[in-house]
Amino acid sequence: MNWNELFNLDQIPSNEEIRAYIGDAKTSWDELALYIGETYKAKRQLNYSKCALQPGWNVKYQKSGKALCTLYPMEGYFIALVVVGPKEEEEVSIGMEAGLFTPYLKELYDKTARSAMGRWLMIEVKDKAVLNDIRRLLNIRINPGQR
Repeated sequence: MNWNELFNLDQIPSNEEIRAYIGDAKTSWDELALYIGETYKAKRQLNYSKCALQPGWNVKYQKSGKALCTLYPMEGYFIALVVVGPKEEEEVSIGMEAGLFTPYLKELYDKTARSAMGRWLMIEVKDKAVLNDIRRLLNIRINPGQR
């Protein structure tokens, strides 16, 4: 059953229900949440989206009013939305060329269209290698030393 059908606007999922739904990816979910909390002291916010592309409950992390990423539970995995803004694009491109990111992320980045607000990367987290990609992108978005 789809996430948005299990938990509608009136049914707020608990953290344990989210972890159960994403299954084996829960260790990656926990690891990323811990990293974001410890590194950025970012605020975790549970939100309900009516967006047709990814409806349902998601977890958004913000630091000083700036979105770090949004996590979307999926059956057996999760998606991390990280926006590479125009200011970060050059540094991310250099990292891509230097081989600092997985082939999966490089392909996703190349396929994702630019907009005035940047590239909106919907990163499927199905293995731990992608977690390093997400950490690198977040570090480019907001330097951990500028907490």
